[in-house]
Amino acid sequence: MTKVARTPLGIAGDPRAVGSAPPAPANGRPGEDTIAVQVQDLNLYYGERLIVAGVNLSINSHEITAVIGPSGSGKSTFIRSLNRMHELSPGQPRVTGTVRLGDWNLYAPATDPVQVRRRVGMVFQKPNPFPTMSIYDNVVAGLRLEGRLARSVLDEAVEGCLRQAALWDEVKDKLRQSGVALSGGQQQRLCIARAIAVKPDVILMDEPCSALDPIATLKVEDLMRELERDYTIIVVTHNMQQAARVSDRTAFFSLDERHQGILIEVGATREIFTNPRDQRTEDYITGRFG
Repeated sequence: MTKVARTPLGIAGDPRAVGSAPPAPANGRPGEDTIAVQVQDLNLYYGERLIVAGVNLSINSHEITAVIGPSGSGKSTFIRSLNRMHELSPGQPRVTGTVRLGDWNLYAPATDPVQVRRRVGMVFQKPNPFPTMSIYDNVVAGLRLEGRLARSVLDEAVEGCLRQAALWDEVKDKLRQSGVALSGGQQQRLCIARAIAVKPDVILMDEPCSALDPIATLKVEDLMRELERDYTIIVVTHNMQQAARVSDRTAFFSLDERHQGILIEVGATREIFTNPRDQRTEDYITGRFG
């Protein structure tokens, strides 16, 4: 797969505990040059109200896909549907259509949503370390739920994940301190370390930098670029500069005449920002609406 160069805005083998892992796709973990997530004819409802309509989208492995669009266009609802987190919201959420991770149908009747969330991790808009847990315990919380309790395994996971999250050097001498004692940017990187500890295939990020200052934002963006070597990342952002800086591909959502969220177009980020196919995309990118 040829990687698309990012452009600044304005320029024209994974061991798992026995019995704890979800069923692997027939072709194994999504790898290089494959489609990680395939969305077909996806409709998202709350009760009888259709929120997001008719989404068809392929997410490439080991790339960052940015999801952009005006407020209310269903971006966050859409990415939460990719690991079934939306099902935890009130309002009788339901879906029609198909979401596949590799060959695994995430909405098949026999599919356990908890197992889906282990394979498709989530980082939220506001950093949310577990407030009663130390930095160490935050990182290994998911591993303990999977039954991996050996101290040597946990110690190795803590250091490895904190290094991957570019946080180890800042916290290695205070692992027993509360995670909420960290700065906002450090807390968000701690949440990323917690997400990758269970070795997901995909990491969803819902406006992960919206509550951070510019310096902390750049650290998270640098981290995202490092993590895409090992993970597929889908990030919702209202920051057009951020989408242009970090993503390989961009999907633009908007509202139709019935105020339902729809996918307008998706493509290489450079093309979306410099030569979009749809006038609505150009109008949003250039600030004519949104």
